[in-house]
Amino acid sequence: MSLVPVSPKGNRVTERVDFAGSPRPTIGVEWEFALVDAQTRDLSNEAVEVMGEIGENPRVHKELLRNTVEIVSGVCECTAEAMEDLRETLRTARPIVRDRGMELFCAGAHPFARWSAQKLTDAPRYAELIKRTQWWGRQMLIWGVHVHVGLSSAHKVMPIMSSLLDYYPHLLALSASSPWWGGEDTGYPSNRAMMFQQLPTAGLPFQFQTWAEFEKFVHDQKKTGIIDDIDEIRWDIRPSPHNGTLEVRICDGVSNLRELSALVALTHCLVVDLDRRLEAGETLPTMPPWHVQENKWRAARYGLDAVIILDADSNERLVTDHLADVLNRLEPVAKSLHCADELAAVADIPRLGASYQRQRRVAEEHDGDLRAVVDALVGELDI
Repeated sequence: MSLVPVSPKGNRVTERVDFAGSPRPTIGVEWEFALVDAQTRDLSNEAVEVMGEIGENPRVHKELLRNTVEIVSGVCECTAEAMEDLRETLRTARPIVRDRGMELFCAGAHPFARWSAQKLTDAPRYAELIKRTQWWGRQMLIWGVHVHVGLSSAHKVMPIMSSLLDYYPHLLALSASSPWWGGEDTGYPSNRAMMFQQLPTAGLPFQFQTWAEFEKFVHDQKKTGIIDDIDEIRWDIRPSPHNGTLEVRICDGVSNLRELSALVALTHCLVVDLDRRLEAGETLPTMPPWHVQENKWRAARYGLDAVIILDADSNERLVTDHLADVLNRLEPVAKSLHCADELAAVADIPRLGASYQRQRRVAEEHDGDLRAVVDALVGELDI
């Protein structure tokens, strides 16, 4: 990536952000895990020790907090390849975690852990983040899934990103897995979505029309000291210029490969469908930012029971009813991307219950014992 000062039309200095581009719509997946004590089910701040035992492995990354490890795939052609890549790394990592008296846990948030007991990873960029954001930064006891989809050129990024926001509530409602915060039911299926947007550069992206507008934005952010590096733009959907991808960061943490593969396939199909429609000369549909913002809140608050805004004309529909139409429309795209079975499995999430619904059911069955919720989530990781 190159950040080179240029002056368009000779009247304003900006910075060129080179987008690497991907010749094919490849995918990559980042899956964040917490470490929990096998006995107490509370968080364990032993990621440094775990990663030291794993050794140098480009598939395992550190994160802001020392209770977290991130498992990442390589660049993959389809969902099944990405899942097998992740599974292989987990088969190496989980025995090491278990030998140290811990388990891997993934949800949008831990049901009862306290933020004040967590330790920061020793790295300058994390220290600077906390120095700047203070209490809100320390509150980021959250985990998610990020899906990268390759795009061929920069000029596609902004139209696709803005149109993909129409499907924000679908992805969030399906993945919602953070109803608890500090031992309390928040009333939100995804409290994580509400928490993460408190960081100054996080939340919904701006709906720019062109890549040049994004470049001007990056210049302004750097000039005013809001960011030092483009990776500090932490939007729910953001360009990843050096990877040549659109990075979709909407989903809460996912506890199991079955749901993960369904959500990755849905994300892949949505982006590729929009890419193909753009290539065909279509003007991609978008909604006003206030509709997008309201949809995010509705999905976070009501999950699969959310009535969402569908379009710029303010038409509304239950998210699960609209999801059925979306899945039907994407079937040909899924076949071409070799993920038809994974896309079809998206419909199983509402049918069997999303993670937030399962968690609440377990808590009710165990008289509110949230350790049982952690037990259930740990048990769902079948690799």
